[in-house]
Amino acid sequence: MSNLIQRASLTPLLLVATLLISACATRPAQVPPKQPVAVPVPGPTSVPGGKVADHLRRAAFADLPGWADDDLRAAWPALLASCSALAAKPGWQEACVNVGKVDSSNLAVVREFFQMRFVPHQVHNSDGSFSGTVTGYYEPLLRGARTRRAQFQTPLYGPPSDLVTVELATLYPELKSLRLRGKLVGNRLVPYPTRAEMEQQNLLAGRELLWVDDPVDAFFLQVQGSGRVRLDETGETVRVAYADQNGHPYRSIGRYLVERGALSLEQASMQGIKAWVAANPSRLQELLNANPSYVFFREERVADPAQGPRGALGVPLTAQRSIAVDPQFIPLGAPVFLVTTLPNSSAVLRRLMMAQDTGGAIRGPVRADFFWGFGQNAGDMAGRMKQAGQMWVLLPLALSEQ
Repeated sequence: MSNLIQRASLTPLLLVATLLISACATRPAQVPPKQPVAVPVPGPTSVPGGKVADHLRRAAFADLPGWADDDLRAAWPALLASCSALAAKPGWQEACVNVGKVDSSNLAVVREFFQMRFVPHQVHNSDGSFSGTVTGYYEPLLRGARTRRAQFQTPLYGPPSDLVTVELATLYPELKSLRLRGKLVGNRLVPYPTRAEMEQQNLLAGRELLWVDDPVDAFFLQVQGSGRVRLDETGETVRVAYADQNGHPYRSIGRYLVERGALSLEQASMQGIKAWVAANPSRLQELLNANPSYVFFREERVADPAQGPRGALGVPLTAQRSIAVDPQFIPLGAPVFLVTTLPNSSAVLRRLMMAQDTGGAIRGPVRADFFWGFGQNAGDMAGRMKQAGQMWVLLPLALSEQ
């Protein structure tokens, strides 16, 4: 967002709008990233739309650490999902039309497919550094009911009827993927209430979708953006998906606790936050209200329960092969080779991913959120993940500088 504000071409109206913008999802970075070290960067590379991307440096596949070791066949289902959304878009037709002709069981053939039809570009930050932060997210399972009763006292809400969303790209194409949210007071659009204001004034009464048994799990469901709820009445499992958000920026409750000396940086994981709440139950609402952002859900019917949740690209996410990115810098749907380490470890994680999602805390060029999948094991990995990483985006030949 800061890059947009610095543009001299923006009008005053656009400057005001930019300050009010928030993104669609709210998965956070638990703690602030380390300060990167600046390095010189060669000239720019072309990207979709004919614009110059000063955050990309053209590379060769030989430059990608671990490229030859990754089993690219495991990324093929995620590529097929991306192509289902990209096949009709300029620059992607040739690559996506040919995916159906590839013997995806043959590793050598799959590797040749990528190397013949894509050009890798290393992603770097505005200061020229190549390292950024990689966090994790997952699809959680909660326990709930359709009516409020017994232990099920925490509501999951659908979008309020007075929430107004303005797609800025209809007026300003350079603000693609960004939007304003608020409510009308007379003929004025004003900010929508914060989490604390909605809770204190009971503004969402009547918009309850489901009731769950744990307010902390409900909060982290908002952080993840989607999940599943096992209904106590029937044993049925329903899926809830992101529907909208109140327009306020995400504020990390892990950072809130660190700033107040309640947790160290190392303790500010999802697991550490849950432990703190268990020890300080009277301060739960204070902690949750530190984040003014609020996510609303909708129930989603899925034909195949084995499929992952849908990301911002509109396709199901693939466990350990999908990432969330900042779409201002990384084209949604594009393959991205990610070099990082496993959570709380120095063990390398070098893998071809697909940029299929976004997140409110996923900001900047070298920034990714790694989708671990569904369930407790995935949650354990995601909750502990905050690693340094590097990224190479693979652009089709038609979108790369020739």
